[in-house]
Amino acid sequence: MFHKNIKIVFAAVLVALGIWQFTENNIGNGIFLLLLIVFPIFLYFKNEFILLAFLKLRKQDFVGAKKWLDKIKNPETALVKKQQGYYNYLHGLMVSQTNLNQAEKFFKKAIELGLSMDMDLAVAKLNLAGIAMSRRRKIEATNLLNEANKLDKQKMLKEQITMMKQQLKKI
Repeated sequence: MFHKNIKIVFAAVLVALGIWQFTENNIGNGIFLLLLIVFPIFLYFKNEFILLAFLKLRKQDFVGAKKWLDKIKNPETALVKKQQGYYNYLHGLMVSQTNLNQAEKFFKKAIELGLSMDMDLAVAKLNLAGIAMSRRRKIEATNLLNEANKLDKQKMLKEQITMMKQQLKKI
């Protein structure tokens, strides 16, 4: 993994090389170099290891996702703020199976740093509501469920939210 600043420097070098190729009348090479700028800019905003960890999680391969996330050293400096949010979000999803204390910390940090998709934010709040419910914090769980319901615009979590609301009534 390249540091985020190295990706920007690499994009700037590609721009300089592209402009140099235009001045040398190598128009095709210049266009190709300017098109290559898309990759370092994309990888600046979307970390490659986080993308690979998401792919592993889609296959329910928690061990593989953990391996990809462990390759990120110093996430505070190597990642953009939103990427740090997703880094914590993915850790929270993986840890939620075993350690609720750690999962709660990861999800709260992910919400604090920000997630770009409303669905991911809804899932994080739904998981936090489940953790609060397991600790008998009814008011906090109700607030988090209501926030998750507002964020769930496609109604993909509707069944889980209604089930958790029914369980809250029993507490």
